[in-house]
Amino acid sequence: MKMNPGMPMIRRKYTEMTNDQPYFKNIDDEYLKSLPVKIFPGTINLIDHPSACERIKHILAEERIIGFDTETKPSFKRGQYHRVALLQLSTSDQAFLLRLNKMHLPEYIIDILEDSSIIKVGVALKDDLNGLKKVMDLDPDGFIDLQQFVKQFGIEDNGLKKLVANILGFRISKKLQTSNWELDLLSKEQLEYAATDAWVCRQMYEVLINHRQV
Repeated sequence: MKMNPGMPMIRRKYTEMTNDQPYFKNIDDEYLKSLPVKIFPGTINLIDHPSACERIKHILAEERIIGFDTETKPSFKRGQYHRVALLQLSTSDQAFLLRLNKMHLPEYIIDILEDSSIIKVGVALKDDLNGLKKVMDLDPDGFIDLQQFVKQFGIEDNGLKKLVANILGFRISKKLQTSNWELDLLSKEQLEYAATDAWVCRQMYEVLINHRQV
């Protein structure tokens, strides 16, 4: 993990490292604010029609680890419910944002979500998967929830922002989490936010796996 000069002192002051672990048990908010903000650096592909999925089929077919996330228009009234509006799948350099409020998923995407040999990595997956099950016939398999996976590394702060800080050494913005994901035109900032959330999950999993194999 790359760190700026002086960062180790900040970490020692505001966090507690577990014995024989390369990560910290907890991350302090002050340390979190000291980190640089990063967004997904690759190509973002926004898809709102099943025919457009054909051009990404060959890319995803080669992937064995995929970052995963969903976005839903927030509900501010009691009893109000919105369906999943966006499904995000990310490789190391390509993010695919599928607008479920405008299209049905093609069968091969569902096959990926059900394939136990293709690892899909996310955070707090229960709500994401339950949301998808409400809009399609889905039997998900091959999913890894980082909130559970990081326990073997002694990590207790398992929210997405703090996991990214602890494992990847930078900060992500969550300002757009409650934005409207059903807009006719999503903003550039929304696309970057959605792509980043899926991408960092994949990146964290790869870093953790590499450390475990050392």
